[in-house]
Amino acid sequence: MNYPPALQAVIDELGHFPGVGPKSAQRIAFWLMRQPAQDVVRLAESLEAMTTHLSFCERCCNIAETGGLCPICGDARRDETVICVVESAPDVVAVERSGVFHGTYHVLHGLLNPLEGVTPDRLRIQELLQRLRGPVKEVILCFNSNVEGEATAMYLSRLLQVPGLVVSQPASGLPVGGDLEFADDLTLGRAIDGRRVLSD
Repeated sequence: MNYPPALQAVIDELGHFPGVGPKSAQRIAFWLMRQPAQDVVRLAESLEAMTTHLSFCERCCNIAETGGLCPICGDARRDETVICVVESAPDVVAVERSGVFHGTYHVLHGLLNPLEGVTPDRLRIQELLQRLRGPVKEVILCFNSNVEGEATAMYLSRLLQVPGLVVSQPASGLPVGGDLEFADDLTLGRAIDGRRVLSD
């Protein structure tokens, strides 16, 4: 049996979500059909507003209002001499929760993974290199403790061999294979405070 085209279109779109297979997409679509119309309309409006009003920060590539800086880059109290490089926007939130970092961020939007086709040119590395023309004294490479995170940290530590620039990494304490966004505040805070300098 074929579903009506309007329903099948929703199932197909939901199937593009990460971690959502065909069966899950069907369940979500049927769940949406059972909801009050105003709830579904509100969801659609919020998605449209997100695509209309949100973009990426012109400086650090974090989430921001379209055509502007994110709240962190727009805060004059932040230390612009230190950049914490992370994989994604949720990692910024995780580090901020620790309460110990008062510098700025740079979001790569991914980690190196050649098997998945994620090469350096697909990450926001060039934007990071442009920022080094400013007053930056230290770059902290704060990635998940997995193969992709370690490969990205190694690649960037070699690329960022600039005289006078310190390249560091959070200290041990973050579990190998763990995700930053799920780390508790105390552990992540101590890891940032006790970061180590990377060298060849």
